[in-house]
Amino acid sequence: MSTTEATLAPEARAPQSVRPDLRWSDVCAYADLIPERGVCAMIGGTQVAVFRTFDGELYALSNLDPFSGAHVLSRGILGTRDGVPTVASPMYKQVFDLRTGVCLDDPRVALPAYRVRRAGGRVEVAVPDEHRR
Repeated sequence: MSTTEATLAPEARAPQSVRPDLRWSDVCAYADLIPERGVCAMIGGTQVAVFRTFDGELYALSNLDPFSGAHVLSRGILGTRDGVPTVASPMYKQVFDLRTGVCLDDPRVALPAYRVRRAGGRVEVAVPDEHRR
């Protein structure tokens, strides 16, 4: 996927609002997520990087690094920039906003950001049909 293909319109950058057509997929137990680490889940043929921060927040982005073309973001380094929760790609170190998927180093590039929730002791992610393969 090229950098251009990874770029999304501003309205598509934020996680989807409440939609009745979203299908939630079980990813793992919440307790299995180590704070400040990511995991990769395959949902409908799409690789999704799921993160848990130290404060317990959950985030889900595409696992594809648009700059290298490698599926590696789940192995990225979590942090913050100006109060924004972030993940830095382990490849070339571009930093992405965990909430929106926007690259903070090049705002013309954004990853799909997915809705994620804690359902009891489980973590679930909703990947819209248009992102499933």
